[in-house]
Amino acid sequence: MSETLDQILADDFLGDLESLDIVDVRARRARCQDVETGLSYLRRMVQGRLDVVTAERERRAEGGDADDLEALIARLPALLAGSTRSPGTGRLPQSFGTGAVEAELSDELDDIITTGHLDDPSEITDEVLTEAEAQLAAFEHKVSGLRRSLFDRIDALEAELTRRYRTGEATVDSLLG
Repeated sequence: MSETLDQILADDFLGDLESLDIVDVRARRARCQDVETGLSYLRRMVQGRLDVVTAERERRAEGGDADDLEALIARLPALLAGSTRSPGTGRLPQSFGTGAVEAELSDELDDIITTGHLDDPSEITDEVLTEAEAQLAAFEHKVSGLRRSLFDRIDALEAELTRRYRTGEATVDSLLG
């Protein structure tokens, strides 16, 4: 993984939050949120590809011809629009951009696409399609786990900021000045 993600996920990243300056707490929270935004975007890219691969595997299992790319292309709008909300508690996005996608994770997704020959579905055997589906599902699980770890850190940082405002150690005026 990237140096930034490794640092954020390190056990000592949060350290003794009470001893950190409020500027440092906010900076760490912003850093976590930025990385999470990139992971969120990457996860959506993985989910879209997974939805397409799963639908193609199911279409073939129902007797669809592997060479019939028109059938797959015709289904793309419905497939991609169908996964706009994933299960879970849900969180409001902190930003609406794509964020910086971690290069190593992006490369890992590209490797799955390349080794699975997903760039030309008509050339893929059913076995390779099934393997690519499993790899994409495992990768989506990995990215989701990383996001959960980031949310744990964001929650801890938010809790510390909230505590400081509640106790009067920090004031809203400090944000304005």
